[in-house]
Amino acid sequence: MPVETADGATASLQPYAGKVLLVVNVASKCGFTPQYGGLQALQDRFGPQGFSVLGFPCNQFGGQEPGDAQEIASFCSLTYEVDFPVFAKIDVNGPTAAPLYRHLKAAAPGLLGSEGVKWNFTKFLIDRSGKVVKRYAPQAKPQDLAADIEQLL
Repeated sequence: MPVETADGATASLQPYAGKVLLVVNVASKCGFTPQYGGLQALQDRFGPQGFSVLGFPCNQFGGQEPGDAQEIASFCSLTYEVDFPVFAKIDVNGPTAAPLYRHLKAAAPGLLGSEGVKWNFTKFLIDRSGKVVKRYAPQAKPQDLAADIEQLL
């Protein structure tokens, strides 16, 4: 499934095959933005065991990710010392939703079977075989996902 890197190149998720992944739609100006710190803590703790956070900036919720790719990368690096991959800004809902997010939403529907992503920092946990295991609401704190991640590692 193709994705776009922060520098605009088309890339594959193939380098992440066999890893446990946490895919998150992120935003720099959201009330949940401090979760970047918790996401990086998960990356630091579990990365050596075959885990990766993948961040996908999205501006569909309250215009909370207005920056371009360079501004987003700078913010993530300087403010939260993020070293997990942050890809190009995408749409997660609607007719222009990225193929990855169409897949994630169908594989792990939200409350009452709804597919739409409700807000920034919705998280999808994927096992080593590529199966979407669970969707977490934006308010789910990254540290509260540690046991689920450990179980898959």
